[in-house]
Amino acid sequence: MKIGVAGSMQFTEEMIKVCEELRKLGHEPFMSKFKDEYVGKTDEEKESIKLNHKYNYDAIREFWKPMQDADALLVVNLDKHNIKNYIGGNAFLEMGFAHVLGQKIYLMNPIPEMPYYGTEIIAMNPIIINGDLELIK
Repeated sequence: MKIGVAGSMQFTEEMIKVCEELRKLGHEPFMSKFKDEYVGKTDEEKESIKLNHKYNYDAIREFWKPMQDADALLVVNLDKHNIKNYIGGNAFLEMGFAHVLGQKIYLMNPIPEMPYYGTEIIAMNPIIINGDLELIK
């Protein structure tokens, strides 16, 4: 299965590990083409890099392109900003891409308790895998 792997770029190292595990399970994962620039950086550096990529390199459309040929999206939703299982604006947008394209949406962890778009996440009917990548089928 061809799977887009998304989440906050603060989680880049974790998402890369997830991609490696998905490959071992026979999947074809992909991430942002900019991922290598985030490795080993502080959260503050990652935030600056992220803004540069969005504004100057059209990072949102860059992820949209491979999503059109994907079978699914996996959101690596870890804790951030004191929010358990955080899903940020960009990951939420990518979930919207997958939903509109009729793809399966997997969440690494349960749906976060976040104001404003919790009901929209529920409406996209994501499959919660609780960290078990073998549940992706």
